[in-house]
Amino acid sequence: MKDFHRRKFLRGLGGVAVGLPMLDAFRAHESRAANVTKKVYSVFMAQANGVAQAWDKEPEMFWPRAFGPLSDAVMGGTDVDRATSELKGYADKLLMLKLNFSFPGNGCGHSGGCNQMLTAAQVSKDPAGNKSLSMGESVDNRIARELTPGREPFAVYAGHKPAFIDDAMSYRGALQLRAADNNPWTAYQRLIGLGAASADATQAQALITRRKSVNDLLRTQIKDLQARTDLTTQDRSRLDLHFSSIRDIELNMIKQLGAMDVATLKAVDGKHQDNDKMEQVTRMQIDLIAFALASDMTRTSTLQVGTGNDGTQYTIDGVKQPSFHQISHRIYSDNAVGAPIADAFTLHHKIDRIHARHFKYLLDKLASYTLPEGGTLLDSSIAVWCNSIASGPPHSYTGVPFIVGGSGGGFFKTGQRPDLGAVTNNKFFNSVLAASGVRKADGSPVDDFGDPKNAKGLLTQVHA
Repeated sequence: MKDFHRRKFLRGLGGVAVGLPMLDAFRAHESRAANVTKKVYSVFMAQANGVAQAWDKEPEMFWPRAFGPLSDAVMGGTDVDRATSELKGYADKLLMLKLNFSFPGNGCGHSGGCNQMLTAAQVSKDPAGNKSLSMGESVDNRIARELTPGREPFAVYAGHKPAFIDDAMSYRGALQLRAADNNPWTAYQRLIGLGAASADATQAQALITRRKSVNDLLRTQIKDLQARTDLTTQDRSRLDLHFSSIRDIELNMIKQLGAMDVATLKAVDGKHQDNDKMEQVTRMQIDLIAFALASDMTRTSTLQVGTGNDGTQYTIDGVKQPSFHQISHRIYSDNAVGAPIADAFTLHHKIDRIHARHFKYLLDKLASYTLPEGGTLLDSSIAVWCNSIASGPPHSYTGVPFIVGGSGGGFFKTGQRPDLGAVTNNKFFNSVLAASGVRKADGSPVDDFGDPKNAKGLLTQVHA
């Protein structure tokens, strides 16, 4: 494996080892170029239980009223009652897509939808029901496998992990489900390399005992690295971004948890699965995702918000509500029979708004990073807010929302909600792969991602 595929670390006081981004100076001489190719990054954020869109006698409360161009004025005006209006301010950077899944589930609508959400592959025959798995790899895995060999997608999760359907999003291959980290503290340690060289906890404890930032413990090593004469201007910019972003993460966690030092990074440890920490943990994981992408420590990431049939009890209008899964069924039951939940459709709509605000927070974070190559991280990204089913009661795989933020470096024509008709999600993923720089062996665009039974092709209607 070439030098630039290996993880690089700074090592400092107490054995602390911090991972570094991929820099020109780390590459073999023959692989260097005067200009670094602009990279495209991707992040996939999954919601469960569908959205409050038109179905049977339930009205439309999710999508804008009209197909065509999107505008902040309309989103904040006539469409302000729709959940997607929460994304006002990003109208010109959005694509709002209704996509279909190609295959039926196998005994559990939630599980079958999760299996296909990022894979466009068939659902396993065995195991079945809520234990069903995908029969193919997910798009994030394909991106990482092709573009950053040796570095897996950065996979994180918000919420508890019960036995029914927990991890459900990222696949290395058929039947190979990837476990995502639902603890921001351990995700942070893993991401920046704390503990990578040691089986004990002395490295992390050094931070807490000294009540300092990672940067404080590595100040001498950071200065030595920045003094290297073989660093390019872009290397220096990315290092500055990397270390300032570490501090930003620490400060954000201080703000969210209310403590006064880096020990707050650990304060959520052990509480990360608490129902009432759900929204806080989601934002923490988004902070880590944006840092990982901006630092070029990964090219792609996933965030699963809640279980595959999310049972989080969200607080709405100051009141802790029933399980989101039960709200999506409209009854006090996780099955088909139960007493009706009063105004369940409106509650579902308000939960959609919570997820929309999470997605906006992600867009805000991506837009806040200016990359050494030029432009913002959002400009060079494809951020996707997706779902495992279309709407709650029917568990349908038709008209599943895929809300896209960012143009992937100008690849996608944003600022629109196109009327695509019946289009399956594999074609969108082919376009995502093309935008990301993934190609077939002959150099042509990937047009066959997912199951071979899918119709080939890209979603050219939304290409710039």
